[in-house]
Amino acid sequence: MEDDELFSIKITPELLLRAYRAGIFPMAECAEDKDIFWVCPQKRGIIPLDKFHISRSLRKTINRGNFTIKIDNDFEQVITSCAKFGTNRETSWINETIIDLYSELFSLKYCHTVEIWNDNNMVGGLYGVSIGAAFFGESMFHKTSNSSKIALAHLVKRLKFGGYKLLDTQFMTPHLRSMGGIEIDREEYENLLRKSIAQSADFYLLPIDDDLCINS
Repeated sequence: MEDDELFSIKITPELLLRAYRAGIFPMAECAEDKDIFWVCPQKRGIIPLDKFHISRSLRKTINRGNFTIKIDNDFEQVITSCAKFGTNRETSWINETIIDLYSELFSLKYCHTVEIWNDNNMVGGLYGVSIGAAFFGESMFHKTSNSSKIALAHLVKRLKFGGYKLLDTQFMTPHLRSMGGIEIDREEYENLLRKSIAQSADFYLLPIDDDLCINS
């Protein structure tokens, strides 16, 4: 089967993983549309793990420690919150088809969350897909100031500790650029992708109850 057949057959978790290995990811036009389409940008956003940085004000927020970090605790709440709170578009690109597919990936241990909690309330977080030593960040959200940035800071710490080589952000935004994100062309991305998925990494090597270190 050729990779272009990805565009014409039923989407399953296995096919979705194959798409990621080929540098392709899905989106929906809007939350109400049941269909999805495949995306392969000419310019790809990534965060080089050794170039990630956080601002002085964010370090102060982290130092105050008025939050709890949880890993893979409540995927459903994370993805539905990303659909509701995690986009600047008029409508979300996360539809029911995407929620169902990534829920299956989560049950198969390919999808992970970083969640920021304040008491019993999830106030921010993110989710993404892990294959080999590559992590594909899908979406993030915040209900309180800086909570998505805190989640990203913890994700980077976890990926570095676990031996990951690639943090793919798909697109680049001012938010991500301010934390070290860059754009690379498709050929460079695909070379990096091939090398990364061929290696192994461990998302759980860092203990799941580890506090965020501001020196990450």
